Amino acid sequence: MLLLHGFPAFGVDWEHQLLGLAAAGYRAVAPDQRGYSPGVRPTRVADYHLDHPVADVRAIADSLGWGRFDLVGHDWGAAVAWVAAAKYSRRVRSLTAVSVPHLGAFAEALRTDPVQQEASKYMNFFRQPAPIPENVILAGGPPTLPAKYLERFSQPGALTAALNWYRANDFTGYEQKITIPTLFIASTKDPAVAPSGVHATKNWVTGPYRLEILDNIGHNIPTEAAEATTTLLLEHLTSVCP
Repeated sequence: MLLLHGFPAFGVDWEHQLLGLAAAGYRAVAPDQRGYSPGVRPTRVADYHLDHPVADVRAIADSLGWGRFDLVGHDWGAAVAWVAAAKYSRRVRSLTAVSVPHLGAFAEALRTDPVQQEASKYMNFFRQPAPIPENVILAGGPPTLPAKYLERFSQPGALTAALNWYRANDFTGYEQKITIPTLFIASTKDPAVAPSGVHATKNWVTGPYRLEILDNIGHNIPTEAAEATTTLLLEHLTSVCP
């Protein structure tokens, strides 16, 4: 199983899920995505267009010798996972997306839903040229980052690389539907995602589909509701391969 993080998280933020999956007998890997580690930090904005991290999914699976695998993603990791699950449907056995809807539903919400438009205004700030948002964030925000993230983002080029994901993408062009078994975990107090895209996601999945909405949880579901996320993930895997 491959688990993909989002902003401002790192692979280690999947710790609870990794331990739970390992205890259940799964081999689970949660890498830092491109830009989040010094050895894989391209400098061009274009290198963070979603097509590239989607190709990274295939490359990581190849390097691990995985012909078939299950895919999990949160935030930007969910965006990558939705696209990869559609593109590599012969290799991805199941999909679990957390927080971010299918990009077809999300792009529609950005076009038509004032609630989503308001919730996504922060992206306009993130998309300003470097180092405008970088300087504000590293000086203490907003947004205010926890110390464990701020330390890593203070490394040369690290925060610029993470923000380049926003600069390189507008979520359009990914209208392919999902045909594999899919679990979508959302929450009622997510400040970044409006309900419209969450509920419209069912229109973009033709395979077996389950939506779980967690009450009183914010955007960072894997850490805010770590045990519930792990339980739902294991239930989904069992339903796919009893």
